[in-house]
Amino acid sequence: MHAQPGDWLIVEGGANRGPTRRGLIEEVHSPDGSPPYLVHWSDTGHRALTFPGPDSYVLSSVQLHEREQRAAARFAALRDELSDPTPAAAAISEPDATA
Repeated sequence: MHAQPGDWLIVEGGANRGPTRRGLIEEVHSPDGSPPYLVHWSDTGHRALTFPGPDSYVLSSVQLHEREQRAAARFAALRDELSDPTPAAAAISEPDATA
């Protein structure tokens, strides 16, 4: 794993570990970009010297922004699909009166 200041450390949550965490890498303490990193965690506001585990990865600010844009677009499409009052959607939700 290699990073530079301004990159984001992502720690994937799991079923038993809680939500995914994001932290801004503020300092890299090795010349080759390997850990440890001083990370400013977005969920708590705390800063900590971090040695990332196997459930972690680094994204640049651009990569993180692109990922968030794709997720927002998927969410909007799903929201629009679920709120679409088309006859097909109504037929699925209403019982057949002729049966």
